[in-house]
Amino acid sequence: QVQLVEAGGGLVQAGGSLALSCAASGFIFSNYGMAWFRQAPGKGREFVASISRSSARLEYSDSVNGRFTISRANAKNTLYLQMNSLKPDDTAVYYCGRSRVVSSTDEQDYDYWGRGTQVTVSS
Repeated sequence: QVQLVEAGGGLVQAGGSLALSCAASGFIFSNYGMAWFRQAPGKGREFVASISRSSARLEYSDSVNGRFTISRANAKNTLYLQMNSLKPDDTAVYYCGRSRVVSSTDEQDYDYWGRGTQVTVSS
């Protein structure tokens, strides 16, 4: 069955960095676009970044553009998110998702999600 397992979250001070990973299994990883979304307390799930199957197409939300980098290693069935210059507003549970389309910022285009990893940024 399809499984997505996030790792790498934690507590970091503002201005610091974290690297998240998402291990995929149960499907041909290289056939699917992938993305990171996040959900802060009391808010809905928010798009962070997406990547197409071959990494040719990358998209970022305005709030993280220039600070976060999405990447993937198809040979390792793994998705990554490098987060630099973290801010308290980045505090959220971060989820990886599998896309039904080439690339999308719309949560409705994603059919499988991991359980998430908590990122907390202190001021």
